Amino acid sequence: MALTKTDITEKIQQNLNISRTTAYNIMEDFLKIIKESLTDGDDVMISGFGKFCVNEKKSRKGRNPATNEEMNLPARRVVTFKCSGKLRNLINGEPA
Repeated sequence: MALTKTDITEKIQQNLNISRTTAYNIMEDFLKIIKESLTDGDDVMISGFGKFCVNEKKSRKGRNPATNEEMNLPARRVVTFKCSGKLRNLINGEPA
């Protein structure tokens, strides 16, 4: 089961012993800062967690698998995530 924004908000509320509204606002502000940075084309690096990167994809030829019709896929920007070595070690049960 995936950890949701609501789950994270509840954990913030419990850990900081603050109101649900305050915890929700903290969560929303945190996500807003990340979204704005990525929208501006800036990478977001969170030490000990990982790095969100904005990458440019060139336009390319593609194919609709349902109809086998060729199409041109436009250039676009995508967000990728690369976890830190500490997080990778933690996931794999190794010492951080």
